[in-house]
Amino acid sequence: MESNKTTYESTDAYIAQFSPEVQAILQQVRQVIKEAAPEATEKISYAMPTFVLHGNLVHFAAFKHHIGFYPGAGGIASFQEQLSLYKGAKGSVQFPIDKPMPLELIREIVKYRVADNIERAANKAANKKKSEK
Repeated sequence: MESNKTTYESTDAYIAQFSPEVQAILQQVRQVIKEAAPEATEKISYAMPTFVLHGNLVHFAAFKHHIGFYPGAGGIASFQEQLSLYKGAKGSVQFPIDKPMPLELIREIVKYRVADNIERAANKAANKKKSEK
């Protein structure tokens, strides 16, 4: 069975498919993530731009009426109050495309996710060391 999903080679290729207005928003979101997580690398995962640092950090994607931002359940739960203005689910939030992007909030969530992923990686390494003794 063939999938109709388009696969993208890069974040640039993903962003290029959208109108100039949406491209500008996606580039803003991308830049904020890069600044908040300078050590992270970019890739395409789940057919959307993804930043990785000791595992998936955040994903983002454009839709007809919103920008989807996917910081995982922990990223949503830790910023529940600030995100209450937006439609969302356990691990995602929808920022309306016709409103200003909450770039500072995105920056704070990304910084939280960086710290969380680094802590998880350190704990995993420490537990592995213990089990090797």
